[in-house]
Amino acid sequence: MIHQVSCVNLPVDEQMRIQKVRTMPETSGPNTPRLCVVTGTHGDELEGQYVCYELTRRLREHPELLTGIVDIYPALNPLGIDSITRGVPGFDLDMNRVFPGNQDGALTEYAASEIVRDIEGADVCIDVHASNIFLREIPQVRVSEITAKKLIPYAKELNCDFIWVHASATVLQSTLAHTLNSRGVPTLVVEMGVGMRITREYGDQLLAGIFRLMHKLGAWQGEPPEVRKPIVSTDGRVAFLNAPTLGMFVPTAMHWERLHKGDKIGEIINPLTGEGVPIFSPVDGLLFTLREYPLVYEGSLLARMLATEEVAK
Repeated sequence: MIHQVSCVNLPVDEQMRIQKVRTMPETSGPNTPRLCVVTGTHGDELEGQYVCYELTRRLREHPELLTGIVDIYPALNPLGIDSITRGVPGFDLDMNRVFPGNQDGALTEYAASEIVRDIEGADVCIDVHASNIFLREIPQVRVSEITAKKLIPYAKELNCDFIWVHASATVLQSTLAHTLNSRGVPTLVVEMGVGMRITREYGDQLLAGIFRLMHKLGAWQGEPPEVRKPIVSTDGRVAFLNAPTLGMFVPTAMHWERLHKGDKIGEIINPLTGEGVPIFSPVDGLLFTLREYPLVYEGSLLARMLATEEVAK
């Protein structure tokens, strides 16, 4: 059943409507587990759209196996999704920088407060993001040091390759995940794929993890899928590779490839002069982020690597 979470009138007789689809068992009570899956916070991140579609389809296909409530929010930023704009068009505003919002605030603040109000009380929330148009990410869960102890057991069920534990100093308090975690809703941020694209294999990988987590929560009676054992890492063992010069980046290494220190990752080429600057791995490890968009400026992020010591854990 489709429910309206928030509705705000816009000029020219239009509305910004945030909706969810709720799927629930025939009988439910105050102790019925509830899972929320949200996506579409950034309008140029489309990987979650496939996840929402396929999750809804599979739940409807086997309603007899559902023993919990599943709320799916495909577009927290519907104007951004419609226009393929990262932020909220017309406001030049990142939707994930206005939480927890304000009931008496402007359009985006009001919508954010309604989203938080609607999700509050859930047992777990999964916040699905893609990368931007510049980078490709392996399926990963990102949590802060503050919430790691509570969230990692849930994150390990999600069938992702990597759990990245961020330093607490880098946590933005205006995000949906931080807001919900601070209000007692365990919220996992999943990042995967690339902006403006749908990577079906990544979506299917995450869906297996969602059903595994639903089974753990007591919301699904189906056979729990087998999931991958993720690598758990911290900021200290992640190496960042930035462009030393302007040009076009042409990768030679494969995404999620194991490399040795000094192995060539790619080359920044100059089409005018015919010259190239090779880029080498600074550590032994796994290439989990790789530049997708070729044009780079000095300082542009080319790749992230997970050091071998962390891989062995």
